[in-house]
Amino acid sequence: MVLNQSYEPIMVIGAKRAIILILSEKVDALENYRELIHSAYLTLPLPSVIRLKQYARIRRKDIVLSRKNILKRDNHTCQYCGIRSVPMTIDHIIPRHRGGEDSWYNLVAACVFCNSRKGNKTPRESQMKLTKRARKPTMILHLQKFVKQFQGTWRPYLFMQDPN
Repeated sequence: MVLNQSYEPIMVIGAKRAIILILSEKVDALENYRELIHSAYLTLPLPSVIRLKQYARIRRKDIVLSRKNILKRDNHTCQYCGIRSVPMTIDHIIPRHRGGEDSWYNLVAACVFCNSRKGNKTPRESQMKLTKRARKPTMILHLQKFVKQFQGTWRPYLFMQDPN
């Protein structure tokens, strides 16, 4: 994982790119894996977390709006009743026929029962409340939830507690 000079997580890169950045002295390795990388002239620990020496202005890429990402954002939990069930559906808070858009702010995970109960109404009309407001996920949230397998050494940099 790459951190900006300010320790802000930027992106995840491969080991080869991380080693090139270390050897070109553009980054410092903050955390390493136990494995070592061997070459004819050099042995290096495999970097896990690296930090840029110069601050980089990063233009944030938008997280793709998709069913999978909405379910992950909402922890596969119905945003009306709080139940975690399968199958989960995607509900338009403001129905499409009333001008509701496909956006992070108008789409939530909903169980089949709540989605049918709400139907083509707004939550207020169907006397239902959202458990939380629909939002676009931040990059930190994306790295915490959307990267399938992150390493334990990344946890402090993603503002996550140690599982122990």
